[in-house]
Amino acid sequence: MSTAKRRYSLTWTDPDGAPQAAAGRYDKRSATRRRRALEAVGCTRVEVVVVMPGELPEPAL
Repeated sequence: MSTAKRRYSLTWTDPDGAPQAAAGRYDKRSATRRRRALEAVGCTRVEVVVVMPGELPEPAL
């Protein structure tokens, strides 16, 4: 049985309305922390998404 690590990234909308996506990959705990930090500064539509190796998420629209 294979135990592949899951990696996560984030997409969000800045307080000024610009869609954004994180280029970095996080483990689940770090992604959750980053989501909370983004929400604390007023970002909306913050989503944690699973990414595959070499994949970048599309910014939230």
